[in-house]
Parts: sequence; structure tokens; C-alpha cells
Amino acid sequence: MTEIISFFLQIDQHLVDLVTKYENWTYLILFTVLFLETGVVVTPFLPGDSLLFATGAVAAMDGNPLNIYLLLPLLFVAVLAGDHSNFFIGNFIGHKVYEKDYKLIKKKHLAKTHEFYERWGGATLIAARFVPIVRTFAPFVAGVGTMTYLRFLKFCLIGGALWVSSMLLSGYFFGQMKFVQDNFGMVIVAILVISTMPPVIGVVRARIKNRKNKANSQS
Repeated sequence: MTEIISFFLQIDQHLVDLVTKYENWTYLILFTVLFLETGVVVTPFLPGDSLLFATGAVAAMDGNPLNIYLLLPLLFVAVLAGDHSNFFIGNFIGHKVYEKDYKLIKKKHLAKTHEFYERWGGATLIAARFVPIVRTFAPFVAGVGTMTYLRFLKFCLIGGALWVSSMLLSGYFFGQMKFVQDNFGMVIVAILVISTMPPVIGVVRARIKNRKNKANSQS
């Protein structure tokens, strides 16, 4: 079990070996990982940005079976299906999720997603798409709340299309560069770091704001 979990967590870093070993079955594996990352509220830790970028980069390499024109619609469908799964799970569970702590559903993640909704409104489903963890909880919280299905679908389609196409095509473009091909592991690590910066910056800003509020209340 530990090996399976490790495999999914590091799939973006071993994608070249994965394609070599499983060839066309890689499509199904990629579909599954992206569906779980976006569609199951308890698996926000799976790779998303880095996996899409890595997939695009590998598709650009000579002699591999991955086709960028097949990847684009396939992985968009995976993300769309994942969003719907989370939306209807949230709709089914309802506000009960806020009444107590659940072992696999962190309240801090729900709170962070609520902050996004307060700032972006329905467009949270687009903006949060580029923020790890929040993108998993955004459709779930939308389902818990009062967002209508048609409004959810509109933002879901736009956000999913922008995210999948931008990450895949960026990887495909840079993947044709010799530097990226020669330093593939380092590039993926860089993408991982960059993709985790937004939530880290958000936490830092929130702490600075809290300190300022405390200082103002004491003065």
C-alpha cells in the first residue's frame, strides 16, 4: 500500500519511466490521477500542476506514445468529471461538514476555500484552479453552498479548460527545449515549488494582517 501511495504522489517525477513501461496505458493512469486530485475531497495532495506540465513535456519528446492532441480533451474530461464528483458529494453532505471535524476533511482547507469565495465569488472555480488543495475543495464547497448547477458548470468549464490547456501546452512548449529534456527532474521540482507558492503567500499575508489587527486593537 505504501508503495502505491508513493507511486501516485511522485508520478510526475517518474513520468518518463511510466510511459516507457506502460505506453498507452499511461493515458488511463493520468486520467485516474487527475480525477482523484480534483474529484475526491480527501486526496488534494496528489500532483496536479506539475503532472500536467510534465505530461506536456514528455509528449514533446521524440519517440514516446503520448499525443498532445489526445491528452488535451482526455485530461479536460478527467478534470470536469472530478469537479462534478466533488460538487455532488458536497451537495449530498451539505452543511453537516461544518458541524464537526472529520479526519480526512480538514477545516483549515474549507476555511481557505471560503476565503477565496469571499474574494472571487463564483469565479473562485476559475482562480482556485491554479492553487493546489483549494482547487480540490472549491467544487466541494460550491456543492455545499447555494451555487446553482448551471452557474457551477459555466465556471467549471472555463476553469478546467484554462488550467489543463495552459499547463499541458506550457509543458509541451518547454519540453522541446534541450535544457528541459536534460534537466527534467529539476524542472518538475521547480514547478512543484512554484505551484505551492500561492497558498504559502496567502498564509503569510493572513498572519501579517492578523498581527496588524492585534496591534491596532491594542493601541
